[in-house]
Amino acid sequence: MVTKITLDSSFTEDISSSDTLVLVDFWAEWCGPCKQIGPILEELSNEKKDSLNILKLNIDENPLTPQKYGVKGIPTLMIFKNGNLVDTKIGSLPKSSLNEWIDSHL
Repeated sequence: MVTKITLDSSFTEDISSSDTLVLVDFWAEWCGPCKQIGPILEELSNEKKDSLNILKLNIDENPLTPQKYGVKGIPTLMIFKNGNLVDTKIGSLPKSSLNEWIDSHL
């Protein structure tokens, strides 16, 4: 697994300490679309490992960060650059759309 787990306690450090673009996947165990997008994010994490860092945050186990960023539905994907939020997508997307979205921020 190339994607990494992040927690409420380490979130700020995890998004700020990366030299690359950071994509955060807000997900939950019970979420069907989250399970669909998981393998796609793994593939993208492998393909873009030099330019992208993918983090997964379980909203049930870590309620503070989703609350802070106003996450209402999952999966919610957020892109951070230098610790700052630059874009958000909600819902499961096909790999091609995800790829284009990520590339538009690289």
